[in-house]
Amino acid sequence: MVLHKWLRPFAVAPWLTLLTLSLAAQDASKPMDAPAAPPAQETPGMVKVAEHQSRWTYPREINVPEGQRLHIVQTGDTFWGLAGRFLGNARAWPKIWELNQWVKDAHWIYPGDPILVDGSQKPIAPGEAAPEVQEVSPGEPTARETPAVAVPLDVAQLTPDRHRVEGKQRDEMGFGFQDFVQLPYLAPKGAAALFRELGALTIVGTKHPERTTLADGETVYLNGGHDKGLKVGDRYVILQVRVKQLFHPSDTHHRHSLGAVVQQVGVLHVTAVLPKGSVAILEQCMDGVHIGDHVAPFTEPANIPVKLRSDITEPVAIKDLGTVIYARDNHGITAQGELLIIDKGTADGLQVGDTMLGLRKRTFPVTEARNPKDSVMESTNYVLGQLLVVKTGETASTCRIVRSSEEIRVGDLVTR
Repeated sequence: MVLHKWLRPFAVAPWLTLLTLSLAAQDASKPMDAPAAPPAQETPGMVKVAEHQSRWTYPREINVPEGQRLHIVQTGDTFWGLAGRFLGNARAWPKIWELNQWVKDAHWIYPGDPILVDGSQKPIAPGEAAPEVQEVSPGEPTARETPAVAVPLDVAQLTPDRHRVEGKQRDEMGFGFQDFVQLPYLAPKGAAALFRELGALTIVGTKHPERTTLADGETVYLNGGHDKGLKVGDRYVILQVRVKQLFHPSDTHHRHSLGAVVQQVGVLHVTAVLPKGSVAILEQCMDGVHIGDHVAPFTEPANIPVKLRSDITEPVAIKDLGTVIYARDNHGITAQGELLIIDKGTADGLQVGDTMLGLRKRTFPVTEARNPKDSVMESTNYVLGQLLVVKTGETASTCRIVRSSEEIRVGDLVTR
């Protein structure tokens, strides 16, 4: 599944950004086929769940309570789609999430996962129109990419990642697998040194040599097999060099390189292992993949809860002042939901999960003068947004913008 660049959040309302991502539930669990699913079970009682590959620790047995039904996820299912089918309104998907607490991140559900849904309504058959529902009150937000639709007021009030469950509020999650698959980071010693350190392999061919840019489902060949210890089912993250030499925004003469920028662009899994080579399938790609790209083993990333700052006053008292040195895809301007790199790391005490503030300085004259050079100037700053640290290196860290009031530029400041 590929989310094209126009779906990437940029200056979009926070609830809409999260909703858009939440609808992209995982259908790329391709290393193992999902078990065939019977129709949704409506009879209360204990049901055994077939073993399958999932990111989550799913229940091996699940009790179907009175008034609920059990659905086994199939390839292509999403919380959005299941809500439309079983609840009659796709925007009610957070209600399904509330019933399935073992799903830690609503971005991802996997074929074979057991999902409890409200059984009080007859499921909508394919092609059947949904029942009429109450219109939202004026001013309620609607998705910009789709026509406005009627939404029950109780559904319109839902905030997907922060709805309450049994009187408790879920943590807002600021970094999921989809962010991981497009993560940029700094390699201070250069890309070649990083690939040696990671024991990276190379994509050396494809089943269809005429295709220069590869996407989900393509078959590729790797330059490592039994000789490198590969096994069927192994998963690798795909790496591309985006900037060979990155210079600090203050280094206008490019005297000192900070290192290379490497970006993760997708995930593949091995389907056959040969003595010195392997066959693999591109499982999920957020950007085009090419022959010559590198791949490296990875550990399944954990989602990171957001700890928003509530103690902000302007101007901000600056501590450990840093700078934005890179925005994903080498954009000069970026905004909420995007990833960027700052010039602070573990050497400065940063840890994954820390919250940073993005700042911009402002100077203004406090005296009048005919010659601007004679004006007395004052300096202040204001907050652009809040950044979540998602990956740390010794001298640089990658952050995700979890809140922003305006665009953030390379060269803007960050502080704790």
